[in-house]
Order: sequence, then structure tokens, then C-alpha cells
Amino acid sequence: MGVNKVILVGNVGRDAESRSLQSGTQLATFSLATTDHRSKDEHGNPRTEWHNIVAWGKLAEFCDQWVKKGRNLYIEGSIRTRSYEQDGQKKYFTEIHAREIQFVGPKPADDGYGGGGGYPPPPADPGGGPPQSFDDDSNEPPF
Repeated sequence: MGVNKVILVGNVGRDAESRSLQSGTQLATFSLATTDHRSKDEHGNPRTEWHNIVAWGKLAEFCDQWVKKGRNLYIEGSIRTRSYEQDGQKKYFTEIHAREIQFVGPKPADDGYGGGGGYPPPPADPGGGPPQSFDDDSNEPPF
């Protein structure tokens, strides 16, 4: 038995980018920065890690509309490692496949959600989860 679950709280590094695969499945990607203030780099600064986040279906549509650079998010998901070939060399990258995304921290002044109603509710989990592979871009990383 194994468990593959990750929980991250951090700041969005770039606006979510969305696209539809040939199958019609919606896919959104963005980066998230997490900072560990207990761990320092060689210059004494807090250590920051960057994570590639992938969302599918209704959650991807939600991300496309609401996930913007600088927003603070709570993300639950699983870790996936994929590979692709570039110039004859195999490259690997790790991504977080989000199952749940919530806004945390103070609401931005201009939330674009009707002025004062707070954050939009996240979509209900449609079940089914992400496809096992990107059916139209199998040799390209999503970022």
C-alpha cells in the first residue's frame, strides 16, 4: 500500500494557462512558490521551491478564471514525474496534479468577483481524475 499526497501553501508565480486537449479535456498549468523560512540558502535567505501545478476538467476552468500571479493558495494533490526527449537526451520533470485548490490569506482588493462577495467557490470534484497521459502532446512538457 502506498500514499501519494502533497499539500502546498504558497504564492502563484504566473497566471494559470489553460488549453483543451484533442479529447476535449481542459488542462490548466501554473507555478507555485513555497518558502521555508526555517531553511536558508547560501546567502542566508529563506529557501524557495517552485512547483509546476496541473489541474484538469472543471478545476482547470476555475484556475483559468481565478488563479492569478501573487495569489496565495492551498493545494492538495499528488506528485507525478514525467519525461520527454530533447536533443537526444531524456529530461525529467516533476509536477503536482491538483485535486483541490483553495484561496488562503487576505482577499485581493480587486477580486473581479462582483465586489465584496469574497472568493469564488471552488468547483465540485467531478471525480474520474486526470488522464494517464497527455494524449496530444505526449513528448512535450506542459510548461
